[in-house]
Amino acid sequence: MQQPKYVVITPVRDEAEFLPRVIESMISQTILPQEWLVVDDGSTDGTLDLLLAAANEHSWIKVHQKPDRGVRSVGPGVVEAFYFGLDRLETQDYDFIAKMDGDIEFRSDYVATLMQYFSHDPYLGSASGKIFLPVGETLIEERTADEMTVGAFNFYRRKAFEDIGGFTREVMWDGIAFHEARIHGWRTRSIANTKLDILHKRLMGSSHKSILHGRLRWGRGQYFMGTHPLYIIAIATYRTLERPFFIGGLSILGGYIASALKGMKRYGDRDFRKSLHAWQMERLKLGKRLEQIPKSESGLNRSFQLEINT
Repeated sequence: MQQPKYVVITPVRDEAEFLPRVIESMISQTILPQEWLVVDDGSTDGTLDLLLAAANEHSWIKVHQKPDRGVRSVGPGVVEAFYFGLDRLETQDYDFIAKMDGDIEFRSDYVATLMQYFSHDPYLGSASGKIFLPVGETLIEERTADEMTVGAFNFYRRKAFEDIGGFTREVMWDGIAFHEARIHGWRTRSIANTKLDILHKRLMGSSHKSILHGRLRWGRGQYFMGTHPLYIIAIATYRTLERPFFIGGLSILGGYIASALKGMKRYGDRDFRKSLHAWQMERLKLGKRLEQIPKSESGLNRSFQLEINT
């Protein structure tokens, strides 16, 4: 495979505690990006100093400061910062684009391993590894559907990213993106391979106010995306077994119900929601999805899986 050209955009705000690990993860990659553009979204904790020091040592690291909005804004704020970076990207010749968080850690062969999956599957539009939260000496998986790329570090083929119109500037942007990709004929995956494990340095959804606030936001995002009521009940039930146990799942359901009662706007059109509901009903074994993406002739065979896991 010809060495892939990729760019990474990372929106950050007050990530000084976690940035050294993600910087080390990036500079140790066996395949370096054409450009890693980091958007400092109003940090006050030394984040900018860390970024400028890294950029001074590596010419492919670029740092841009975004005017401070005054508060952390997850969801739409993250995507807004991502596009602030995309508009300032110097590199225009690239095959893949990634949005990456500033509080993760991953192996030096992460990108090289991921690119093997892309090279073996021409229909693979977006992919990531699985994400884990370190709790003491144990790694606890933050469970993600196999067809959904994790928002903390999600790679897109440039063509797939352009086909879906990029990311929606709203909460649940990552879920909407992978459903749009499927509708446009692309496969998306989060891959269980130890070489692709992503370590999340704090619990997903806890970066703003509290984890319960994050779970309420999750429910609002599911309503905005158009999730079927039966599916949100299944999600809420499933997530009661994760931290914060029980109340986290109830908060997701509460956020969804509150949004419905307020008549919150919803994403997309009837065709999008029809496709989304069909996929969700298939997950509940109550129906069948509308899209059928061709299987790769070589991307999923056993010898290939053994090779890249070795």
